Amino acid sequence: MKNSLRAILCLGLLSLVCISPGRAQQGAPQTPPAAPAAAQVPEGTPTPAPQGPQGTPETPAPAQRTSNIQVPPPLPKFPDVQMPGETGYFAGVIGWLPYGTPYVNKGHTASFTGLSLLHLAGTPKIAPSAEIGLALGLHNSLTLTYFATKASGSTPAPTPLVLFTQSYTKGDRLTTSEKVQDVKLSFAYLTWPYPVESRHFRLRTLWQVHYLSVSSNYDDPVRSATADSSGNLTSYAATGGKTIVSPAIGLGLTEYASRNFRFELNVAGFDMPHHSAIGDGEAFGAYRVGKIEIRVGAKGLYFKTSPQGDFYFRGRPVGAYVGVRWCED
Repeated sequence: MKNSLRAILCLGLLSLVCISPGRAQQGAPQTPPAAPAAAQVPEGTPTPAPQGPQGTPETPAPAQRTSNIQVPPPLPKFPDVQMPGETGYFAGVIGWLPYGTPYVNKGHTASFTGLSLLHLAGTPKIAPSAEIGLALGLHNSLTLTYFATKASGSTPAPTPLVLFTQSYTKGDRLTTSEKVQDVKLSFAYLTWPYPVESRHFRLRTLWQVHYLSVSSNYDDPVRSATADSSGNLTSYAATGGKTIVSPAIGLGLTEYASRNFRFELNVAGFDMPHHSAIGDGEAFGAYRVGKIEIRVGAKGLYFKTSPQGDFYFRGRPVGAYVGVRWCED
């Protein structure tokens, strides 16, 4: 009986001890657990992108649009510098001393079988030339040029010849004279550089039209002044000429060493196979004082009238020249 009471008393004390700590914990205020300390990230390590609710990277919100759009400033513009002679109009004269006379030969439609090749005699005289021009646009120009050259002399007939309306025997002392005229309209169009700005070099495309004519005279003065057995005089004079109307295309180069001094080279031509051909070129230096420009250089001309006729001419006069030009600008 005593042992049973002791057992019951021990169980009761043990129950009180277990219940008292639980009630003390329920009455005390609960303090939230402290947040774990952030892990230290070494310097230079990239920061991970923020994660969304599903573990995907969050997309940053679009920037708010504004109506004030910043336009870049325009590039600076440099005005084209026009050199003397590239504005206004001009007029000038040229003294050209060409060397070389043309020759004449029969064409494809000649009605005779004899020979007709003859190099015309004489030395060309100074060819007076004239020009007028007008500036078009910033660096383009339109120029009209005229020149005429003459020559005369005597030469023995190398073979029996037929020259237009007359026949000559070998050894006849022939006198010949010829006149070559050329009218050229040339449009010089600036091709490079563009824009020119302050550059000194110009490359121009040349578009031309030529009207060239060749007239010639022939005679055997000895036979013309000698009477036949009946006392009659026979004229052995003959005349003949041809013309060319042809376009020409070429290039012009200009280098301005200074505002008053420049070098210029122009070459143009056109050839239609088995028909007419023409070509001309010049190179010169020009120096300007006030409104007067002095040019010194050389020029050459090549021409061939159509061999499809009864006769045709071919020539290559080349020589030096001096020119004076008055400029309005």
